[in-house]
Amino acid sequence: MPRIVTRARRLEGELRVPSDRSITVRAMLLAALAQGKSRIRRPLEAGDTLAAQGVLKRLGVAHSYDLAADELVVVGRGLHGLRPASASASSPVTISCGSSGATLRLMAGVLAGQSFASVLDGSAQLRARPMRRLTRPLRALGATLEDTSGHAPLYLQPTVLRGGKLTLPQASAQVVSALLLAGLYARDSVEVTVPCPVRDHTSLLLAAMGAEIHMEPHWHRVAPPEGELEPLDLRVPGDFSSAAFFLVAGTLLPGDLTLREVGLNPTRSGLLEALAAMGAPVAVIERDPSGPERVADLVPRRRPLSGVTIAGALSANMMDELPVLAVAATQAAGTTVVRDARELRVKESDRIRAMVRELSAMGAVIEERADGFVIEGPRPLKGATVHAHGDHRVAMALSVAALVADGPTTIRGAEAVGKTYPQFFDHLERVDGEAQDK
Repeated sequence: MPRIVTRARRLEGELRVPSDRSITVRAMLLAALAQGKSRIRRPLEAGDTLAAQGVLKRLGVAHSYDLAADELVVVGRGLHGLRPASASASSPVTISCGSSGATLRLMAGVLAGQSFASVLDGSAQLRARPMRRLTRPLRALGATLEDTSGHAPLYLQPTVLRGGKLTLPQASAQVVSALLLAGLYARDSVEVTVPCPVRDHTSLLLAAMGAEIHMEPHWHRVAPPEGELEPLDLRVPGDFSSAAFFLVAGTLLPGDLTLREVGLNPTRSGLLEALAAMGAPVAVIERDPSGPERVADLVPRRRPLSGVTIAGALSANMMDELPVLAVAATQAAGTTVVRDARELRVKESDRIRAMVRELSAMGAVIEERADGFVIEGPRPLKGATVHAHGDHRVAMALSVAALVADGPTTIRGAEAVGKTYPQFFDHLERVDGEAQDK
């Protein structure tokens, strides 16, 4: 469904962006492995988390949502209590993960150590995403599984995992999480070393549940638990990756915008460093956390921007934010270079190609590189008909570009925002200063 977004003159008001997708999905799946009742307050309700709920149901895990309390209650069955619902003992249980790569990869780690066979599958979009980076290290731990030409479906058989030390050639938080979860079922500890820091939500949640886990920026280790995991009780903070679109919009437009209760995990918040380097530091007002994650209110301000180079660990830290950073770069004086971001090519879309194509259509001077892009600015943008490529982050990044473009912009496939931010366009209208005046 196309969506028309027009230029904004200023942004006003307060937003609480949707709760963190990564934390919600991980908390739900980990709660299923705990012994007892977990309470997940302010969970995200979007495509990926609904997919995770479907997995819980398929594995016989009771859960319910209390609308009045905005609380998801998951009744964990313990590490060895998962039981496929409506599946015969002689055939593997087939579990659909929708379009959620996080759900599929994490569940591969869990199901690799179960006593029953299973098949992990998903949408056509999910089937297009690479899985060998996951299946190879799982096999190194002793898992018996097959992929489909390097993709889903994944076929897992019961086995005894042996544990071990793994060094990954690529930094992937989902793969690290899967290996740590597999480590809960291994005979010996599992240690994972990565070339640069990755999101550590899984490690933090496991530690909060009483698991013996140790972590450093490039290294995570989990030991087989002697008993059961403790239930969770946490309030999920706002998703930094969702806040990123309004943070960039707030640096490009005048106004008074505040984003409330945003999670500031240091493995996720590299965009703040990038915006500060461009000349637009974001004010950070600390809040009391209700879990293992740092939480703050964020206040962006319009500032003149300058081009920067984003590479190495910073590129890895802000992989989900690079599409909207590209929008900021079109309005920055000088050259912005993004490299070491080849991972963008294997997300919900090829985000490098998608952003180069669509921003070019809006008048940006942007050059595609194998592992990123180069943008010359500042450059006035003009309204155009652009395409989301089935990608939620591309759709939202193009919407931010439309806010500073002359003339209306039609975004085809804008419904992709429902994967993580179903209220995005409502929130965009809520903080549009001109819409408030009408």
